[in-house]
Amino acid sequence: MAKQKKPVHRVQMTEGKCNIIHQFLEEYDIQTAEDIQDALKDLLGGTIKEMMEAEMEDHLGYKKSQRSDSDDYRNGYKRKRVNSSYGSMEIDVPQDRKSTFEPQVVKKRQKDISDIDHKIISKHANGMTTRQISETIEDIYGFETSEGFISDVTDKILPQIEDWQNHPLDEVYPILFIDAILYSVRDNGVIRKLAAYVILGIRTEGKKEVLTIQVGDNESSKYWLAVLNELKNRGVKDILILCADGLTGIKEAIAAAFPKTEYQRCIVHQIRNTLKYVPDKDRKAFATDLKTIYQASDEKKALTALERVMEKWTPKYPNSMKRWKDNWDAISPIFKFSADVRKVIYTTNAIESLNSTYRRLNQQRSVFPSDTALLKALYLATFEATKRWTATIRNWGKVYGKLSIMYEGRLPE
Repeated sequence: MAKQKKPVHRVQMTEGKCNIIHQFLEEYDIQTAEDIQDALKDLLGGTIKEMMEAEMEDHLGYKKSQRSDSDDYRNGYKRKRVNSSYGSMEIDVPQDRKSTFEPQVVKKRQKDISDIDHKIISKHANGMTTRQISETIEDIYGFETSEGFISDVTDKILPQIEDWQNHPLDEVYPILFIDAILYSVRDNGVIRKLAAYVILGIRTEGKKEVLTIQVGDNESSKYWLAVLNELKNRGVKDILILCADGLTGIKEAIAAAFPKTEYQRCIVHQIRNTLKYVPDKDRKAFATDLKTIYQASDEKKALTALERVMEKWTPKYPNSMKRWKDNWDAISPIFKFSADVRKVIYTTNAIESLNSTYRRLNQQRSVFPSDTALLKALYLATFEATKRWTATIRNWGKVYGKLSIMYEGRLPE
């Protein structure tokens, strides 16, 4: 699907707008773009003042020039500093004698009118540290924001993350992927490597959905059973195929939580784990030979290809093919499927595009201050990436039809 372009704002000039612009140019000595910003800041302050004056009139029930028998009346102004998209500015907030006036355009205790929370969260989603965000905001807007303030703003999304981690899921997922990316996290002054486990599902209509993100380092069958049971508690009743790398205990956990689910070892990871033992000079030829295994038309031909590849390369690279032999029971399920279904499983385009977003977080910051900070960054990055997920998996209709035949009665009609 072609990427839709954002609509371009086209200025519609009217006589009223022309008059305002002429007055604007007459009032301010505009020479540069910076002059325009300063003039707009001044106009913004004046506009806010006039709006609050109107609010005060509505509150008191009479205009400034009118007399009244009311025991509440205007009581001067209070100077207030706020942060705006045009920089820091001072505004005059009207006061009443009884202190019952509650302005709405700029509420009491509101110090920011620039919608800056969204800007901070957007920058956090791109992997910037609290210090980098603070410095960027000061550079752009001209006012200081402490790292603590930035952290407080991003903490506002923690309830959203909790809601997202608990929202109801579909009853059936034809295909589920689990993948992991390692991050450095500071824990009580010690830097540790923690894995972020991302669970991505293909829904019955062929659209991608990130089900959850788990941050941890205690990988085991007990750990994965808890993760899978959490999916069950959120409404998942059946998974046809679960594709993952050799996560410790995952196979046993799947058998316990979803005994009908087919566990498929991730072919992409299998290839990467093989080629890491092979230098550049032989990598291309080795990769071409590996294709004869996982692209074989059936398991018997795949086993023949496996023996041939092992005979050719094991003498030169003894450890390269060991995992293919040891993990064949988790690799071989792929040969049950047609080429269309296999392509969805082993190309892993769905999760690789998401992982490229997560890897940028590692490029932006070498160490996260806590596992909570990492989870916030992952959630925001996920939200930004998945906003573009509108299309279905290519050839999904054909894939779904073949899966329906293979797993009769387990997929909705």
